Amino acid sequence: MKSYKRSSRVQSKILSSVADLIKKKVNDPRLEMATVTGVKMSDDLHDAYIYFTVYSTGSDRKRLQDEAMEGFDSASGFIRKLLAKQLGVRYMPKIRFIHDI
Repeated sequence: MKSYKRSSRVQSKILSSVADLIKKKVNDPRLEMATVTGVKMSDDLHDAYIYFTVYSTGSDRKRLQDEAMEGFDSASGFIRKLLAKQLGVRYMPKIRFIHDI
C-alpha cells in the first residue's frame, strides 16, 4: 500500500510542470520575475491552488505582484491545456494562482 495520497503525487507533478511551462512555453513578460513556490490540491483533485512569488527588492514589488497575477490569470487556460497533456489525468483540475506571501 502506498504511504501517500494520490493528490500528493499530482501536486508534485503540477509543481514541476508549471515551473517548466512558465520558463519554456509561456511568453508573457509579466511572469519573468515570478516563481512557483507550491501547489495544494483538493482531496477530490478538482482544484489546484498554485502559489507563486515575485522576487523583487525595489519599491515596485507590489506592481510586479499585481502584473504577475494578471499574467497568470491571462495564461491560466493555456497552462491548464498544456498540463492536461503532460499529466494524463482523467479530469484536469481547475487551476487557481495565488500570491504566496
